[in-house]
Amino acid sequence: MTDSSQLDKNYSPNDIEARLYAEWEDGGCFKPGRNDGEPYTIMIPPPNVTGVLHMGHALNNTLQDILCRFERMRGRDVLWQPGTDHAGIATQMVVERQLAAEGNTSRRDMGREAFIERVWEWKEQSGSTISQQLRRLGASCDWSRERFTMDEGLSKAVLKVFVTMHEQGLIYKDKRLVNWDPGLLTAVSDLEVVQKEVNSHMWHFNYPLEDGSGHITVATTRPETMLGDTGVAVHPDDERYQDLIGKYVVLPIVGRRIPIVADTYADPEQGSGAVKITPAHDFNDFEVGKRAGLAAINILDQRAHIDLSDEAFDEMIGRDEWQGLERFEARAKVVETLESLGVIDKIEENTHMVPFGDRSDKVIEPWLTDQWYVDAATLAKPALEAVKSGETKFVPANWSKTYYEWMENIQPWCISRQLWWGHQIPAWYGPDGEIFVAESEDKAQAKADAHFGKPTEITRDEDVLDTWFSSALWPFSTLGWPDKTPELARHYKTNVLVTAFDIIFFWVARMMMGGLHFMDEVPFHTVYIHALVRDESGAKMSKSKGNVIDPLNLVDQYGADALRFTLSSMAAMGRDIRLSESRVEGYRNFGTKLWNAARFCEMNGCFEADAFDPASATQPLTKWLVSQSVRAQNAVTEALEAYRFNDAANAAYQFIWNNFCDWYVELAKPVLQGDDRVAQAEAQAATKWALDHALRLLHPFMPFVTEELWGKTATRADKLMLDSWPTLADGLIDEAADDEINWLIEAITGIRSVRAEMNVPAGAKLALVAVSANAQTRQRFEQTKSVLQRLTRVEDIQFADAVPEGAVQLVLGEATLALPLADVIDVDAEKARLQKAIGKVNGEIKKISGKLGNQGFLDKAPEAVINENKQRLAEEEAHLEKLGEALARLG
Repeated sequence: MTDSSQLDKNYSPNDIEARLYAEWEDGGCFKPGRNDGEPYTIMIPPPNVTGVLHMGHALNNTLQDILCRFERMRGRDVLWQPGTDHAGIATQMVVERQLAAEGNTSRRDMGREAFIERVWEWKEQSGSTISQQLRRLGASCDWSRERFTMDEGLSKAVLKVFVTMHEQGLIYKDKRLVNWDPGLLTAVSDLEVVQKEVNSHMWHFNYPLEDGSGHITVATTRPETMLGDTGVAVHPDDERYQDLIGKYVVLPIVGRRIPIVADTYADPEQGSGAVKITPAHDFNDFEVGKRAGLAAINILDQRAHIDLSDEAFDEMIGRDEWQGLERFEARAKVVETLESLGVIDKIEENTHMVPFGDRSDKVIEPWLTDQWYVDAATLAKPALEAVKSGETKFVPANWSKTYYEWMENIQPWCISRQLWWGHQIPAWYGPDGEIFVAESEDKAQAKADAHFGKPTEITRDEDVLDTWFSSALWPFSTLGWPDKTPELARHYKTNVLVTAFDIIFFWVARMMMGGLHFMDEVPFHTVYIHALVRDESGAKMSKSKGNVIDPLNLVDQYGADALRFTLSSMAAMGRDIRLSESRVEGYRNFGTKLWNAARFCEMNGCFEADAFDPASATQPLTKWLVSQSVRAQNAVTEALEAYRFNDAANAAYQFIWNNFCDWYVELAKPVLQGDDRVAQAEAQAATKWALDHALRLLHPFMPFVTEELWGKTATRADKLMLDSWPTLADGLIDEAADDEINWLIEAITGIRSVRAEMNVPAGAKLALVAVSANAQTRQRFEQTKSVLQRLTRVEDIQFADAVPEGAVQLVLGEATLALPLADVIDVDAEKARLQKAIGKVNGEIKKISGKLGNQGFLDKAPEAVINENKQRLAEEEAHLEKLGEALARLG
């Protein structure tokens, strides 16, 4: 101990967290290579460079940090690789909005080169926000190795991968349907599409048969697309249409002759059983069109305005009046025209899901366009087998089914985006459209000159790669690939990926494909999928609901440790977290409890005590403390090894709050403050030893308060985060001492519960009668009499063979403990009070159960309200059980 008054009276997170983090980072504590232990590597899911810390980040990075700190203390050579994603669309939009706000020219007026330069300037000024915020959370990443998906090294990897895969025939250009955002004028991934419920209509049209024998009725929610219809599909087994398969209808307005085809996509139970097929503007129709050999006719331009320039419209009468119409104007005009032609069968009110761009908030169009694709089906085969064989496992295991479903039905991956910010596709075009793919323009030029037999001008593809393309290379590109670096050799494959379920396909699967293809090895052996953080009623957080909880606000108010412990203690596998500020406040109090326990140690001379050998403990209480320390160590270790973060956190909590701070401190006071110097010395040494043990176990979850106490309670050789994880032997568990102290704790707890349940005045002293107690129990009462009297306000302990009249009973082992209360409380009045309370609670249970049993309520009530009622029902039922037990005690 360097100073006898090291610990302040109150623990203040804001005073220590920034200082301690700077000490860790400046001291190189986060860097690998500090020991020759087995490597342990985690790749951070790179947050968007535009991002700010949200609760999902807080959970994800807390769990990663717990694993890294745990394994670092276990002697592993830990690398937690940080970095950020260039986030193509998001970043480009941020800078474009900034330009507009400043009154500057648009990016197109600036030109590509000047705009990209401006984005890099923004990145240098504002791109480190989330990295700084992760530091506030306590993330022990090796920031000296921080990467960016568009830095020089990763850009080199991207070029190498694109060119190699193109040479292997795994990257190619094709005309297919994509999610097209007419606001941003680019293809977007499914993850950037939000489905919204829209109140609209279902229009039923009668398409006349070519032979004049009648019509066939089709239905649609997008009338404007009928201009691009090239077929009508019916189910091959639908008896109503057997005679029509192979015949033709004449498409109203356009006059195009289109066939009736048989395809199982048509559902005989839905509507008329016949569906219009527009291969260029619907993903399902595109597949039907391929099977049936139907033409795909594009009727929209990139801004989703009508474009009838295709030769399929050459014979259409009045084509010019449609040209250039905005899509929803065209919808109204189609309906109006069909009404005038008398071919509308009916119009129904209809509510359905419509895809919107998550950033533009424009309706997404399936659009037929030339894009670059990856042959994902070929790459998926080894990635699928790796999970099936157990080479990579999902935790919880049920997520492997989701992975299988996606991988077994995988489609070509569209990797081109019509943006400027991103990895520009390394492809150049000759004057005849011939494509030359190379890692540099010089190499592409050489290819072109060789192909044409003379110097020929080439033009680079303007598109950039999907952001997920570079993210798919993250586990090996960040380690130096394609160069053969020492870090790559040591840290690939990595150990565990901690991520959310929504990017299993977009990121996890693609990293599996990329790692196996270029490294011949999976990128990680375990994928831990964590749940969502919801608000306290169970509703998903969203800005529109106004229920978003800012993690940094909680850190400011309660400290990073409190937030981290809250998230980890609630991170049960497969169960979403319901976060409330009161829980965070409660775990702030847990940190304060630990701080106060350390102050208790200081005030009782424990910090100056001799070293403690747990195997040499002589007193039952210190033996019990050692046993609890071993059990807690085993519980925390086993839970973390199995990714049961909540079990690990709760095991640490139970040991520190219940066993150490509450029971041990309370039971040790007479010894620490007594006259028996030998017993006192053992208790002082054991107390200091157990506090150190607690700090080690808690450090991965609450790194700041534990590190601060570690540094202030003794002169240490190194930081706690670099100290060793406890490895106490099971042989130190003393069952006899456990039984003895646990018996005492059970007796005290039981007596206190009776006093509380029976409304016994706090100052009233009671008699205690032990009925049918055996010799061992009698001896225990004699040995612990003073402690029992002090902690339960019992003034006399007697032994008897029968329960005295008017006594409340509780069972302790083979004995019955009787507390005569007739002279202390009005037993009849207490019975009446309890019966009244039971009646009230039963009424609440009936009311809530009625709601939850009402299907109308379940159908209409928001999910959060239903969850709240379920929680209230569970609480009321638990309350009823307690009241029933209390009433039973009164006889």
